Amino acid sequence: MSRFVLLRFNKEDVVEKLLDVASVKTNDDYTLDLVFENGEKRKFDMKPFFDRKPFNRLLNSPLFSKASVQYGTVVWPGNIDIAPETLWSGSEKAL
Repeated sequence: MSRFVLLRFNKEDVVEKLLDVASVKTNDDYTLDLVFENGEKRKFDMKPFFDRKPFNRLLNSPLFSKASVQYGTVVWPGNIDIAPETLWSGSEKAL
């Protein structure tokens, strides 16, 4: 169950429920295999984020593989995290 339900309106006035991340697996190509609380499996590419702080610390580092889920989102050691809505909107449904 989600820690909270946050509803927002998009441009088409459709209500979207923001979902928590339930699990994460890192891949050698810097993608994340995600499972959201609704059971949907999605793939997120981290590479476009590596030119910005704090994500630049994950590139070519053993830190990337230490991703875990805390408080419904993906986190890494060193106080690095990424919002679950970013992970959802920027990911593709896994095959």
